[in-house]
Amino acid sequence: MPPTATGTLAGTPGGVDLVLTRTFRADVEDVWASVTESDRTARWFGPWEGEGRAGGTVRVRLEFEDGQPTCDLRVEACEAPGRLVLTMLGTGATWPIELLVVPVEAGETELRLVHHLGDDGGIGEIGPGWEYYLDLLVAAREGAEAPSFEDYYPALKPHFDALKR
Repeated sequence: MPPTATGTLAGTPGGVDLVLTRTFRADVEDVWASVTESDRTARWFGPWEGEGRAGGTVRVRLEFEDGQPTCDLRVEACEAPGRLVLTMLGTGATWPIELLVVPVEAGETELRLVHHLGDDGGIGEIGPGWEYYLDLLVAAREGAEAPSFEDYYPALKPHFDALKR
């Protein structure tokens, strides 16, 4: 089954936010662990080492990228178990990202990934990548087969290009 594009854009005083969500049948603490503990992030994004606290920097090995490059993430805020604010460095751009872990009803938790963008340029490339990574997280949590990036890009590009303001 082909992936589904779920991302939306929301205007902000500083530009636009790309917002993507996934809902899990799990408690907040479990979903929080999936996005903050190195052994758990290794299953869908990459393992990290360093100072995983507000003001610290971690280095992540991007397991699912060609050549498994590394990048630094500066931890701007870490408010367990609900809000993690990161600045992704060394990707050719500086990317401010916010992860919000929100209980939605008994036994369900929503993960909201917010990529704060100055404008909507490049959204056709950025959006499919985040959809892919969040679906990797879903697959890792469910013990399912990992999706293939080739199913996401360029197939989901038209959805994100259509969001441009």
